[in-house]
Amino acid sequence: MKRISARNSGVVAWGALILLGLVWGSSFILIKRGLTAFSGSEVGALRMVAAGAFLLPVAVMSFPKLNRRHWGVLVVIGFLGSLIPAFLFAWAQTQLSSSSTGIINAVTPLNVLVVGAIFFHQTIARKQLLGLLMGLVGTVLLILAGSAESSTGFNAYSLLVVGATVCYGFSSNIIKQYTYDLTPQTITAVSLVLMLPIAAGYLFGYSSFLPTLEQQQAWWPFLAIVTLGVVGTALALIIFNKLVQLRSPVFAASVTYLVPMVAILWGFIDGESLNYQHFLGMLAILGGVYIANRL
Repeated sequence: MKRISARNSGVVAWGALILLGLVWGSSFILIKRGLTAFSGSEVGALRMVAAGAFLLPVAVMSFPKLNRRHWGVLVVIGFLGSLIPAFLFAWAQTQLSSSSTGIINAVTPLNVLVVGAIFFHQTIARKQLLGLLMGLVGTVLLILAGSAESSTGFNAYSLLVVGATVCYGFSSNIIKQYTYDLTPQTITAVSLVLMLPIAAGYLFGYSSFLPTLEQQQAWWPFLAIVTLGVVGTALALIIFNKLVQLRSPVFAASVTYLVPMVAILWGFIDGESLNYQHFLGMLAILGGVYIANRL
């Protein structure tokens, strides 16, 4: 009976990983659509407002289950796992193609390892250093692969994506270490709702979101980002946090094997082009992630 249960658990974990790859791989094209009407900051804030508002009832029901320690941890998870990356990705895509952003995002599992080793006293096997080195080489290639306007040259906007993956490295390890007594639904809902006042305050109080939304051509970009917030952030984070608890932060972060493939497919459909450095960088990063997980 235990053997069957373990097998079913493995099937569920891999099925969730594939679903997550499809959802997050599609997120970059949705950001691109949102940027046709809104600024990067508005896209990031709207994404968080949609996600937080969607999960508000779940969060309210979860409040009585929390103690003082939980509140602080969930605030940190909200900032590092959701709010900051939402803005960084949107800002990055003002100068990066959706497919390039998806490829760079693949460095996430390597940053999970590095952050875990430096700040959470986890050990990195000697051979895993090869995976980290390969990932670093791939990231450098992508940073040097050019921006949306130029096919070559240093692209500082790529560093924003790298910064987002470092944030994910921290949040994944924090979830594994400090939220073992909370359900994935509680972790996701409360951490997002805690960010809701910040995102909503900026969106409705300091941005030009509402005047822009009055224009008819802004409604499709608006719906794209709302979809991203509800499906690509709220629901996807519940799945991701469940994977972190079921398996490990590195296993859950391995969704980035699939994300670049889906992002490239959407980019191809949308007419984006990649040069050889993008593909070399992607191969190096994915090879590094594979080695880091297998050894």
